Amino acid sequence: MNKLLIKNATLVNEGRVQVQDVLIAGERIEQIGFGLSAPAGVRVLDAAGKHLLPGMIDDQVHFREPGMPDKGNIASESRAAVAGGTTSFMDMPNVNPQTTTLEALEAKFKLAEGRAAGNYSFYLGGTNDNLEQIQRLQPNQTCGVKVFMGASTGNMLVDSEAALAGIFRDSPVLIATHCEDSPTIKRNEELARAKYGDAVPFSEHGHIRSAEACYLSSSLAVSLAKRYQSKLHVLHLTTAREMSHFTASHSLAELKDKNITAEVCVHHLFYNEADYERLGAQIKCNPAIKTAADQQALIDAVNQDIIDIIATDHAPHTWVDKQNSYFGAPSGLPLCQHALPMLMEFYHKGIFSLETIVRKTSHAVAERYQIKDRGYIREGYFADLVLFDLNDRTAVSKDNLLYHCGWSPLEGTTLKSRVDTTLVNGHIAYQNGQVSEQAFGQRMQFTR
Repeated sequence: MNKLLIKNATLVNEGRVQVQDVLIAGERIEQIGFGLSAPAGVRVLDAAGKHLLPGMIDDQVHFREPGMPDKGNIASESRAAVAGGTTSFMDMPNVNPQTTTLEALEAKFKLAEGRAAGNYSFYLGGTNDNLEQIQRLQPNQTCGVKVFMGASTGNMLVDSEAALAGIFRDSPVLIATHCEDSPTIKRNEELARAKYGDAVPFSEHGHIRSAEACYLSSSLAVSLAKRYQSKLHVLHLTTAREMSHFTASHSLAELKDKNITAEVCVHHLFYNEADYERLGAQIKCNPAIKTAADQQALIDAVNQDIIDIIATDHAPHTWVDKQNSYFGAPSGLPLCQHALPMLMEFYHKGIFSLETIVRKTSHAVAERYQIKDRGYIREGYFADLVLFDLNDRTAVSKDNLLYHCGWSPLEGTTLKSRVDTTLVNGHIAYQNGQVSEQAFGQRMQFTR
């Protein structure tokens, strides 16, 4: 059995920061304590001066497989994720073919076997006509049902009142929603074309996919969840106004009892509309990055525990596609390799505590999705861990990017922390700038 003893690490876990040792046996944590001795033949990793966190569980990624090999795949993007300290991910259904049947869902799990560097689950996508598939889901089969309540690709926009009611009434698992009101967006697009023609500046994106469009749609989602007592998780919130939909969960015990929870993505915390002038299409995403006031409201909501989870919505596109004008450039950006180091910038600025970052990226995700034996540094749990050096730097450049698309809006930026080592199921998946050639990820299980 593979054994590893991590010595002298500063653990950030369950609201505490303290120096401890962690003994790993096989895939799981065997013992946590101080002054642990290494039995003969056990590898020792001295982590003095470094911080050990549970790996990030990213509940929203687009790894683009099947069907979009020019943008990314499960192997490439999961390798980038573990290099950034993300040990588990949940992938979205708007691929080709779309993951809207149970058959397509299980086929996607097969694609990940032996290729995913991190642990994985895949959403079943809702449509206007696949309620029967959702009703047949087994609670432990998937992380959740994804519902696009706003403009999306293919036929994945769910805009039928009857279909929405059926999904919120009958889904046996958590419902995760993308909330933007399509008619509002369409009107705003027409106004922008009337003003600018085809030369719409990217700075208009937050006005086109406006705060009103977000609020109208998220209001509908929350009202449906209240009507049917659904388990609703509203993804990638972007506006101050939407915070009124949610209540604070001051403890993880409170979070367990909530039906309606909220998520923000790293880029909506990190950027605001002033950054369009510099980055343009690189930060065009849906929902849009909005005002500095909205950005501050999201940051405050994280600290007030109104926002429960922080994720990435990692969504790579080719560099060539991103060079198009406003209406031609696709929405989405690659993020998973740098999400945790970006959040550490908020720690260095005194905005987020380490305990808050761990809660929002690991503990709360495990609790909300009822993930089995992950999301904490606990004896008996899987050893999904990330070792951070908060005194080193990460210089983001094209030559150290692992995304298949080969670009990042962070190029030329130096972040004030560095991922030293990432462990997935007890194995070193990333260390010293190198990702293991082996794929250690497993299908996540749920306690439902």
